[in-house]
Amino acid sequence: MEIRNVKSSDYYIISPLINEWWDGRKMSDMLPKLFFDHFNNTSFIAEKDGQIIGFLIGFLSQSNTDVAYIHFVGVNPYYRKNYIGKQLYNEFFNAVKKNNRNVVRAVTSPVNKVSITYHTKMGFDIENGDKEVEGVPVFSDYDGSNQDRVLFVKRVD
Repeated sequence: MEIRNVKSSDYYIISPLINEWWDGRKMSDMLPKLFFDHFNNTSFIAEKDGQIIGFLIGFLSQSNTDVAYIHFVGVNPYYRKNYIGKQLYNEFFNAVKKNNRNVVRAVTSPVNKVSITYHTKMGFDIENGDKEVEGVPVFSDYDGSNQDRVLFVKRVD
């Protein structure tokens, strides 16, 4: 497996795969092409035999000079449990450190139990929200009306 930076043209390969990799959930609208055009240095592709098997889209915050943000991560379901996500996250953490950032943030939906478990295993803390959903702290209406979110934070000193 090889990990490389995202290229603009990767959008046309990844976008059609997103809903499929998320078991039919409509997720592709959450990852427009602009991420592939403007965040190449902090976004990564995992390839095996020339096929994309995973990706991580992240960026450095423009507003908070110590913060980086992981926006979207996906691994082909047939390749899960092979530490591909972990390698992509570590590549991002290295890019964050090279850019003198110490804090990584991420957000997920409270229904995405796999994401919540994964982020906590990767050393992220869940931020205290204003309510709990099934024992998990969430921020009410974070992404709009009835769009509660779980917020994660990790230091990468």
